[in-house]
Amino acid sequence: MSWQSAIYPGTVFHQRFRPRVHRLHYRIFQCLFDLDEIDALAAGQRLFSRNRFNLFSFHDKDFGDRSGTPLRPQIEALMRRAGREPDGGPIRLLTMPRMLGHVFNPISVWFCHRMDGSLSTIVYEVTNTFKERHSYVIPVPDGAAATIRQSCDKCFYVSPFMDIDMRYDFTVDPPGERTKVVVAGGDAHGPLIVAAFSGNRQPFSDGNLLKAFLKHPLLTFKVVAGIHVEALWLFLKRVGVRRHVATAGDGVSIVVRAEPA
Repeated sequence: MSWQSAIYPGTVFHQRFRPRVHRLHYRIFQCLFDLDEIDALAAGQRLFSRNRFNLFSFHDKDFGDRSGTPLRPQIEALMRRAGREPDGGPIRLLTMPRMLGHVFNPISVWFCHRMDGSLSTIVYEVTNTFKERHSYVIPVPDGAAATIRQSCDKCFYVSPFMDIDMRYDFTVDPPGERTKVVVAGGDAHGPLIVAAFSGNRQPFSDGNLLKAFLKHPLLTFKVVAGIHVEALWLFLKRVGVRRHVATAGDGVSIVVRAEPA
């Protein structure tokens, strides 16, 4: 059977432009999960499970409001708040799965489609190292180009080296044979940071999962370790530190209220 779900081995690139130039580049992989396929994927793969331990696993409570309740109704509720009435079309998530029971996703991207395949809404689900979360829900204009460009104000503490008073610009090539997600952040003084993931599609299979594990055996741990190592480098470069301000519960920003599709 041909799945819409897939594996995307690729690279992550980060660059900071000021007050000190700093960059990093490393290889990772992400998975695209079609919500309607996850149970069948788990039934068909030895190395992948849903809501139980395995080499790779998808746990519903890792996403959305973290309640573990079905994810489709959660995401469809966000679509409605943004003025997009869901019609039962595919909802797909670009993210990292758990590896050996562990995961940390700085950003997961929800692609919400109509039944005709067109893209209705994108949800950018951002999580910081304090395990706080904020979702930016942005409708996609009808007839949008193949590359989606969206913007919103930053509303959430992500890093001690960035202010809240910033704006995000997203440039997205939705998953196909390739995918790319670019997040550029800037403030009143101009561009500050850019982060990007790009990857090439591979079928979702035990063989490709095993290859991904052998190439990146501790990937999800590496992501967390990498964040702290890069924070140390920025501290040593004397980039100013912003105090963390805790948020009460997970937040949601409805960026644009569009007319229902």
